Amino acid sequence: MPYVNIKITREGATAEQKAALIQGVTQLLVDVLGKNPQTTMVVIDEVETDNWGIGGESVTLRRRRE
Repeated sequence: MPYVNIKITREGATAEQKAALIQGVTQLLVDVLGKNPQTTMVVIDEVETDNWGIGGESVTLRRRRE
């Protein structure tokens, strides 16, 4: 029973995009590892950019500079 956790920043991924991620990851596990799609779980966590750090600073601060 595969469990996949996808973490993305909360920046407007649509329901359709998230559905495509879930379907694509499930199919990848079927194709590569022969896993049963009926027992494959995919969870998408959306994290606020203030709560996601890279290189010692939040994504919010990094994006403001870009």
